Amino acid sequence: MHETVDLEEAAKQHVHSVLGADDGIQRADPHWQEFARRLDVHFPDLCGLFRSLYGTRPDWQDQLGALVLQCARSWQERSADLKALDAEREGNSGWFQSNRMLGGVCYVDRYADSLDGIRDRIPYFKELGLTYLHLMPLFLAPEPFSDGGYAVSSYREVNPKLGTMEQLRALASELRENGISLVVDFIFNHTSNEHHWARRAAEGDPEYSDYFWIYPDRTMPDAFEQTVREIFPDDHPGSFVPLPDGRWVWATFHTYQWDLNYANPAVFRAMAGEMLFLANQGVDILRMDAVAFIWKQLGTPCENLPEAHLLLRAFNAVCRLAAPSLLFKSEAIVHPDEVALYIDPAECQLSYNPLQMALIWESLATRNVSLLQQALERRHNIPDGTSWVNYVRSHDDIGWTFADEDAAELGINGFDHRRFLNAFYVNRHPGSFAQGVPFQDNPRTGDCRISGTTASLCGLEDDPDHAVGRILLAHSVAFSTGGIPLLYLGDEVGQLNDYQYAMEDGHEADSRWVHRPHYPAERYARRHDPATPEGAIFAGLRQMIEVRAGTPELAGTRLIDFHTNAPGVLGYQRPGDAGTILVLANFGDGPQQLPAVTFSGFSGAAVELLTGAALSLADGVTLAPHQYLWLRVSPAA
Repeated sequence: MHETVDLEEAAKQHVHSVLGADDGIQRADPHWQEFARRLDVHFPDLCGLFRSLYGTRPDWQDQLGALVLQCARSWQERSADLKALDAEREGNSGWFQSNRMLGGVCYVDRYADSLDGIRDRIPYFKELGLTYLHLMPLFLAPEPFSDGGYAVSSYREVNPKLGTMEQLRALASELRENGISLVVDFIFNHTSNEHHWARRAAEGDPEYSDYFWIYPDRTMPDAFEQTVREIFPDDHPGSFVPLPDGRWVWATFHTYQWDLNYANPAVFRAMAGEMLFLANQGVDILRMDAVAFIWKQLGTPCENLPEAHLLLRAFNAVCRLAAPSLLFKSEAIVHPDEVALYIDPAECQLSYNPLQMALIWESLATRNVSLLQQALERRHNIPDGTSWVNYVRSHDDIGWTFADEDAAELGINGFDHRRFLNAFYVNRHPGSFAQGVPFQDNPRTGDCRISGTTASLCGLEDDPDHAVGRILLAHSVAFSTGGIPLLYLGDEVGQLNDYQYAMEDGHEADSRWVHRPHYPAERYARRHDPATPEGAIFAGLRQMIEVRAGTPELAGTRLIDFHTNAPGVLGYQRPGDAGTILVLANFGDGPQQLPAVTFSGFSGAAVELLTGAALSLADGVTLAPHQYLWLRVSPAA
């Protein structure tokens, strides 16, 4: 204990000497005192985390001093309006848990051509009710092999086809003025092989070669690959790819995406600098891409290692010093137990909810809610100060991420069930309504994931009447379970698959582009016509958005079980100070009658919030196919 205190004190003194020796720090600036206050509060955490990661190195204190100096300089460069936002959100740390939060996500080029085009759509975003806008990767990336922007060549340059960093900064400011938080991806597991760090490494520069996992021959790659799984076997076998000079570099995903070596503290400092730069452009939330993969250790799967959590905590501690209002959103498509481990106020304050997404689709296919009900009971409630991001679909494929042990409790064989779901959603199963496309179909292992827009997966191409019901039913769960509901923009008007995706350079081998169509202008033009599928979907979603915004019980994430005793009907409660909202959702193709005894814990009177209708629970409740109800209820006397 004394040794730990002594090391921390020595590190603190070293940091202060580094800060004191830097002539660039303007100590007379009144904002400097705010940084000094934050340093006193947060330095112990940062020091402890940094020492845990790098304390075996003789230069760890020097590296820590350089990191804090970076933070101080970044804080001084932070604009006055962003510092004011920091102060405001420090007093309202739960701002992102509001029932008025609504997210949208899109690719800039496909939705609006450019950043200026996104600015032009702000009036529509306000019409829809957006408070959170996630722009898919928009930084400089090699074309056509950019992995949709996830192979970053520069974190400080916008793809020139989209605009400039100045335009991004102006967009962030205008969004903020309109109550919309900007979200961008922070691809921090890897860079493009065209990033200047990677170019220097490829040239043999020893400093930058240490930024990546590069080995002179196959000895270490072979050793690592004994325990590391292939992620994209269609792209390359194993985890390493050869360089022209005979060396081998770690590439978890595509051959042109080289994994960063966080065992090197210089890499941590470099990426912290990129992170703070983006924060100072006005970014509110960073989607932390591929968090499960960021730490490597021989003899392990190199996924979900304890050091990955230490790294996230250390990055958070950096933010608390220099960009206090910045939040992290985790992207971890792994076992549900592992997903939950990243959700913490000190790691990722927000997290995608991939299990709920996958099980919404599972319930639509099976007309049985057992797995989804089980997940809500066991895996929904998360720590205070955090939030789910709930979605029906994202830019990515659908993978069946439920735990086999959870399925087994319900008598479901996980392997067989995934094969059924894959067949169902690519329309290879009798009775399927879906028009999905397989992604990474592996006949050898039976593995497959699913591509497709929400509308096409729900059957809008062939059976609009039933498909609209499925689309709204699926979104009703994402909107009412608790967290930030996220729309893939265009889905709110029923956009369909783009079967011409393979005609675009670089897209032919990636079926996920089928569900990333260009802006569906004709569909948006029909959004106010209730006689069209577009109008029916848009009206149904707007109704949910408005009712949710006016229902304080739907803030936060807390959820309480409710068993309907009907295999096709999902039920759950959202408690609040004003009462309780009971949600019912019928995933069956026929009407479902719930007898009065189902509601024996409540008083007889209820109000359905979406329609304003009064119901008598004493008479039981009958739900039409794909109907969902948001009932305000009170306990029985």
